[in-house]
Amino acid sequence: MTTGEGGRLDDAARAGWLYHVGGHTQDEIARMMGVSRQSAQRLVSLAAAAGLVKIRLDHPVARCMELGRALVDRFGLDLAEVAPSSRDAPRHLAGVAAAAAVEIERALADEAPRIVSLGTGRTLRAAVEEVAWMERPQHRVVSRLGNLMSDGSASPFNAVVRLAERTGARAYPMGMPVMARTPREVALLHALPPVASTLALAARAEVSFVGVGGIGSDAPLAVDGFFTPAEVAALEAAGAVGEITSWAFDAAGTLLDGLTNQRVVASPLRPAPDRPVVAVALGPEKVPAISAAVRGRLVTGLVTDEATAEAVLGP
Repeated sequence: MTTGEGGRLDDAARAGWLYHVGGHTQDEIARMMGVSRQSAQRLVSLAAAAGLVKIRLDHPVARCMELGRALVDRFGLDLAEVAPSSRDAPRHLAGVAAAAAVEIERALADEAPRIVSLGTGRTLRAAVEEVAWMERPQHRVVSRLGNLMSDGSASPFNAVVRLAERTGARAYPMGMPVMARTPREVALLHALPPVASTLALAARAEVSFVGVGGIGSDAPLAVDGFFTPAEVAALEAAGAVGEITSWAFDAAGTLLDGLTNQRVVASPLRPAPDRPVVAVALGPEKVPAISAAVRGRLVTGLVTDEATAEAVLGP
């Protein structure tokens, strides 16, 4: 970003604050900032276009609250937040991302030092982008799995560093592949001191936020090359319906023995009453995986949207 661009964004942020928070008109903003009305209008528009303005609806939606209570009652969850969804855009992330951001902010609001661990995925990354900027240097944010793609490039959906940037917390990314090639390689990677330290931190996390993926040829782990077509077929034959941080599980929410789970480098999934694991996921293609995860208590909380919650609860 050039100095000129940075200065213009500063002006846009100020104009956006005056308009959306201060309640001033564009004529008033123009006078206060010493610019023309047209310039003030453009700066307010730029604030929105650049993502400097984020709007949350601070009012409970009755149907969503009912669905959240039903999820808690049916599956014994500790937390279930349901955002309104659009029938025309069943995979739209904004509502769920905003709801998950509130839970992440709540986890980081404590003045006492805390460890928060994160999985990965588009929805979780979108949630982190909605987290308010804050100063929480006493906290640590740790990744539950590797952040390297199969070709060695960094995963675009790893959210640990970004959350640390927004909160001032110390980041502990896991600088290794999402999947190892063999069980022996898993052991070798886990023995590396930085990896062992990160895994130990993840095991002590007071709260974790994870994505949920499906199993199939169009699932992220298959598309990104971590699962071969033969492995996907073997997983489906074994009854796999989903994965969390690469750990594959069946319709009962039971982790599978062997298969790709032998190659998973990620921190183990061990939800406990005092160490909640909150899933952030939505979409019709993920309903079987989400249903299994809550049924098998692989997660203790769920942030999703209205349509997905209805499908998980069934008729």
